[in-house]
Amino acid sequence: MSEYVRNLWYVAAWVGEVPDGGVLARTLLDVPYIIYRLGDGSYAMLHDRCPHRFVPLSKGRREGDRIVCGYHGLQFDGAGRCVHTEFRGDPPASAKVATLPIVERHGALWFWPGDAEAADPATIPDFSFLQGPQPMARSHLTMRGNYELVTDNLMDLSHAEFIHIESFGVNGSLFGGEHSVIQDDDGAIWNNWDMTGCEPPEWSKPMLDPGAKVDMWLHMRWHAPASMALSVGVAKAGTDRQEMIVPQLLNPHIITPETKNSSHYFYDHEPTEAAAEMARKVFVEEDEPMIEAAHDALAGTDFWDARPVILPSDAGAIRARRRLMQLRSREREGQAVSA
Repeated sequence: MSEYVRNLWYVAAWVGEVPDGGVLARTLLDVPYIIYRLGDGSYAMLHDRCPHRFVPLSKGRREGDRIVCGYHGLQFDGAGRCVHTEFRGDPPASAKVATLPIVERHGALWFWPGDAEAADPATIPDFSFLQGPQPMARSHLTMRGNYELVTDNLMDLSHAEFIHIESFGVNGSLFGGEHSVIQDDDGAIWNNWDMTGCEPPEWSKPMLDPGAKVDMWLHMRWHAPASMALSVGVAKAGTDRQEMIVPQLLNPHIITPETKNSSHYFYDHEPTEAAAEMARKVFVEEDEPMIEAAHDALAGTDFWDARPVILPSDAGAIRARRRLMQLRSREREGQAVSA
């Protein structure tokens, strides 16, 4: 599998996942970390390993803004410095835990695993819609499979016609729609499906007159490495998308590698048990088995070495993969990365 692009923002967690007065332990990009909120409201992200005897700091405890190692009592502040020891003398200068820049934006915690001096929060992708007027529940799951395989799935929404027939079926309308891939000036790649005068989804038919047609659109926006936002709309046909059947849906689909072989998936849904169950059905029962099967079938073989057949509907996913290849190449050559 290809190496990670380091000089980019990744999501570590939703804010609500970090326990009050405690720490969140999570493996990200193959490295275990702890994340916790400091007294001033900012966050700290430390390597989950004491530099003394390498015991995970998550096995220790918090004392205010300090993390106390449970093995020998060394205390570390939010900057990773050892600021106290129960033994005589000052802590050794080498007693320091690696940290990463981490900031809160749009209810998520974003971290920067590359050159800390290059970490500009202004370059975090815009997910401000997450702070809209409608309350949403934010969820997280992990799945087996490299994060680029998960991106492939999300950047090719044609799979909805095959594996989401019951949950999200669009009655074959994608095949008669217009497919386009667009790249913004800020590096975002849009994979768009637009269907005009098509058969409505089954769930929408009770809201329409018999035989009525709809205009639908499914637009997926991708920012490197794998921060995606989905826009879904269904409107009465011929109304210039003004008479919506339901309000337009805007949802995050943000993927962060846990390891080379597993991925964190950050998403949201309406704050009801029915909506949570539908999300689990779509992601866990329908998407996940296919992604895991593809991951297992590759068995460590590089995606391109496997010589994949490329269909027209793959254009967005392939564009994203090639963009990551360019970013990796720039980092290897020591050039500044612009996502």
